Amino acid sequence: MSRALAYGFLLLFLPAGICRAQLHWQRVDSAYRPLPPGAHVYRCTDTLHELPFLAYYVSARLKDKHLQFTASTGQGKRFTPAQYYQLELFPLVVVNGGFFSMRTGELFSLVVKDGHMLAYNVGALRGSGADSALYYYPTRGAIGIDRQRRADVAWTFTDSSRSWPYAWEDMPVIAKGTDTVPSIYNFNDIEWKWWKMRTAVGGGPVLIHDGRIRITDREEQLFPNATHAGEHLPRTAMGYTRDGRLIILVIQGRTPGVAAGASLQEEAQALLELGCYEALNLDGGGSSCMLVNGKETITPSDAAGQRPVPAVFLIKTR
Repeated sequence: MSRALAYGFLLLFLPAGICRAQLHWQRVDSAYRPLPPGAHVYRCTDTLHELPFLAYYVSARLKDKHLQFTASTGQGKRFTPAQYYQLELFPLVVVNGGFFSMRTGELFSLVVKDGHMLAYNVGALRGSGADSALYYYPTRGAIGIDRQRRADVAWTFTDSSRSWPYAWEDMPVIAKGTDTVPSIYNFNDIEWKWWKMRTAVGGGPVLIHDGRIRITDREEQLFPNATHAGEHLPRTAMGYTRDGRLIILVIQGRTPGVAAGASLQEEAQALLELGCYEALNLDGGGSSCMLVNGKETITPSDAAGQRPVPAVFLIKTR
């Protein structure tokens, strides 16, 4: 086989996104001052698969004792990120968290603050077709930071009668049954651990696991019958690097001529290029919003501006 032919054959089988040039990021700290030495803000204005791409990310050192990583909920109410900024006394970073019902405001994703669960994952989802009499019990992705300031991404299940989430570190668990309110016994004794995080937010799907892209939207029962994974949307995601940096990424979308958004694969590829060892997708669409010192990064896609959300992740300065 000729060298040119071999090279073409190799390109044919490389994963999507590998063959394109990396995105170009510029540090824009000066637009969001004052910032502590352990935190930086980056902006990207580029093209991605011939579509306009606009995104920001915050990089924060997990071991920096001047930074406090925490979360907040509206305690049954929804607030815009700007309102959380006021309520939480002007934190460094405010970013939207996990999924919720637009109709009732009920949170569908885990939230842990100061070691206490404030919100729980959705517990059971009714099956369809041949499984219409059964319920699926999803294990949803979450990102947490423990007392030693170590980050982790895991697939989790929550039980309101327990103090800690259950977690699976290697893979999501697919379980189903007839119980409308599941317990750990519905998971067939598959090995789990208590996920003792001081701060955590859930969402899904997991995008990167052990340094490789691994998108588990189907296993997590997220959008199983939809094209959401390939749809270009505004996105919010979080991950961490092996050298101890937390990465918070927001991608602008639904802005014709300015920003087309990204698919889950493109979002995962961007995080991998930023050095993430593990990473997680959070709520996107009109919910995507990140403030740094109270200033917007991306422009939210809702016509009314920032969407009220029931939970946010925060970085505060000490």
